[in-house]
Amino acid sequence: MEDEVIESEQEDLYEHYKFQADPRQEQVRIDKFLGERLANTSRNKIQTAAKEGNILVNGEKVKQNYRVKPGDVVAMVLPYPVREFELTAQDIPINIVHEDESFVIIDKAAGMVVHPGHGNYDGTLVNALLYHFDQLPELPSDYAGRPGLVHRIDKNTSGLLVVAKTERALTKLAKQFYDKTTSRKYLALVWGDVEDDGTITGHIARSKKNRKVMSVYPDGEEGKHAVTHFKVLERFGYVTLVECKLETGRTHQIRVHFKWIGHPLFNDVEYGGNKVLKGLKTAKYQKFIENNFNLFKGQALHAKSLGFTHPSNGEDVQFYSELPDYFEMALKRFRDYCK
Repeated sequence: MEDEVIESEQEDLYEHYKFQADPRQEQVRIDKFLGERLANTSRNKIQTAAKEGNILVNGEKVKQNYRVKPGDVVAMVLPYPVREFELTAQDIPINIVHEDESFVIIDKAAGMVVHPGHGNYDGTLVNALLYHFDQLPELPSDYAGRPGLVHRIDKNTSGLLVVAKTERALTKLAKQFYDKTTSRKYLALVWGDVEDDGTITGHIARSKKNRKVMSVYPDGEEGKHAVTHFKVLERFGYVTLVECKLETGRTHQIRVHFKWIGHPLFNDVEYGGNKVLKGLKTAKYQKFIENNFNLFKGQALHAKSLGFTHPSNGEDVQFYSELPDYFEMALKRFRDYCK
């Protein structure tokens, strides 16, 4: 998930809350009804949940202006199981490149998981954020466990993330990601000689063969619309350095899109880029590639820039991240090899 807006990764919805209106219940809006019963949940969050189809009355989705009637069974369903673990604050170093009253910009290292989940209950960016900051807000479309997060990047992708510090900032930033008005650019080292700059368009959904990875459905019969623009920065014959600009933010978008056009990311384990796909069959070349694989924790992908409208003052802001040293080392090795 390169720069993925927080969204459902599963088709199933799980019931988190359920209430039955009293037989003498006066007719009130659904947001008021739930607001009186869900502690620490704002009406804005409830309205957003309704817009996303996460609030059911008698088993049917309702809008935020629905008025609860006597005997109604009201449920909130979310795309994730109810959290079975408690978040803990952990003193984990994080690289903060900017901080103000509304948000922080984190330059995440490759190898760090963004938020806790099954199999990764601690040691994540969220655990670190809980240690460094107080009471970060959460989106209503998620189960508790992703405070401040508007989007996320893969464990082995390095680079920039924005984390909201206030509920107002979270709401405004989430809308910008949803409306696709943010600017996000990545650097990727991909297999093969990419001929020209271009755009990759293809719906993305989970693979039917392996639910841990994504697939492209070019005819749009499944999945969500996804668009990746790219331009060639440097050619090394057997691999190419490209800059990718995300128009949408789907799970594994850059990785699965480039796999689909025949240029998997260098050292991408899930999408077949961790094998020698181009080049010589000599032992020397094979060793050269293996040594470069060893520089990376996973796919050669870095979130290098992030721009959006400041949620407080309305100004356009842009942030940049330098390539990690190991990524630069790999590029230098390829340059020397090409000579």
